[in-house]
Amino acid sequence: MPIHPLPQFEADLEEHEKEQDRLAYERLQAPKTMVVRYGFMKMVGEFPYEGDAKPGCGSKVVVQTFRGTEIGEMLTSTCPNAGCSKSVTRKEMLEYIENSGGRDYPFTQTGKALRVATTEDMNKQARLEQSKHELKMDARARAERLGQPLKIVEAEPILGEERLTFFYTSEDRVDLRGLIDDLSAAHQCRIEMRQVGARDEARLTADYERCGQYCCCKNFLKVLKPISMRSAKTQKATLDPLKISGRCGRLMCCLRYEDETYETLRKRLPKRKKKVGTPDGDGIVIDAQILTQLVLVELDGVRRRVAFPVEDITAPTGKMAEPDRPAFGRSRDRGPEKPERKSDRGSERTSDRRGKRRDERPAEDPQQQQPGAPAEARPETGDAPPKKKKRRRKRKTGQGQSQGQPQSPSQPQGETPSGEGSGGRSEGGSAAPSEGRPQNTEGGAKKKRRRRRRKKGGGEGGGGSAGG
Repeated sequence: MPIHPLPQFEADLEEHEKEQDRLAYERLQAPKTMVVRYGFMKMVGEFPYEGDAKPGCGSKVVVQTFRGTEIGEMLTSTCPNAGCSKSVTRKEMLEYIENSGGRDYPFTQTGKALRVATTEDMNKQARLEQSKHELKMDARARAERLGQPLKIVEAEPILGEERLTFFYTSEDRVDLRGLIDDLSAAHQCRIEMRQVGARDEARLTADYERCGQYCCCKNFLKVLKPISMRSAKTQKATLDPLKISGRCGRLMCCLRYEDETYETLRKRLPKRKKKVGTPDGDGIVIDAQILTQLVLVELDGVRRRVAFPVEDITAPTGKMAEPDRPAFGRSRDRGPEKPERKSDRGSERTSDRRGKRRDERPAEDPQQQQPGAPAEARPETGDAPPKKKKRRRKRKTGQGQSQGQPQSPSQPQGETPSGEGSGGRSEGGSAAPSEGRPQNTEGGAKKKRRRRRRKKGGGEGGGGSAGG
């Protein structure tokens, strides 16, 4: 059976809740002190409060600071009765400041909270916010006219108009007395010039970062500590300056958020090229991963690389890893052994047969290598002689010398037959060498032998004419 709430009961419950809230608000006491965030640089201060109103977290209040009267935002109260979740004790607040930067944290106690901001206060502050751009451009024009090498970044007026603050950047020290006098005469108030760096400039002017969130320096960071390249290398981030730099041109602040965690995990891993022991045997550390806590080890003996958790890494024990396939000498990372193919066997047999044919071929007789030996006396090997494309030049003969008689094989080269002169002819028709003609060298003998082989391969007889 469904239960339907009666309208009268719902109205009574709503009225009862309102009554309880009113009674709870009446029981609350006004805070004695409150923590307020004020200024364009998001400074924090603890100020006493003596009003009767009971502001809550996020309320706009008018505070009196060392700069003058301005509007701030209440963060929490530090009253002793910090029982609800909207207030903290003074001890908790001091611990937070100490952990957030200590003395570098922009925390002040000079001043007091005057009242809760009214509608007139909010409207005046809105008009001052709209005039910031005009004040900044006017200050830039005056600095350029005076020849000051600086850049006006932002202007900050306050609610009481007692002071006007200008933030500027400059690489060198600048004499600002002339510019301050000019601005003071124009705005009829006290002028304060504050030099800022690249990170503070981004805090003043930047909005969103590449992650899609509001810039950390403008959102919640109060102390901008320097960041080294070591943090980027430890976290294995890319070293491209365009990808690890923020709006200020420096390394991003978020690199140091997890730097302590990465450093703690890195100390647990062994160094590279260190001898370690594993469940499979000793080896050398090749690489390690910080987040997964895995160590890549190359085992001794088998040269196999295996990844082990850091808990399994011990001191060297002298144990050698067992090879997977000692017959082939391959490790796991090289893949399985390829099967032998039939075509490989056939090629091996063919090469063996060719080698045997070369070994069984009879050696040539050195006597047949002589240049004067006839072509008919040489054994035929069965190999076709190489064909020459270049035609043989005609041999010039002397006067009274026959051209068709080959030299006798029994007659040695370079000798003249008995009873004949240097210019005479032998019985076989071979001419003796003249004095001006050089003797047959080894190169000439080889050339002559090649000519005779070609005659034999072409089917001509050994007694052909020498002149072609």
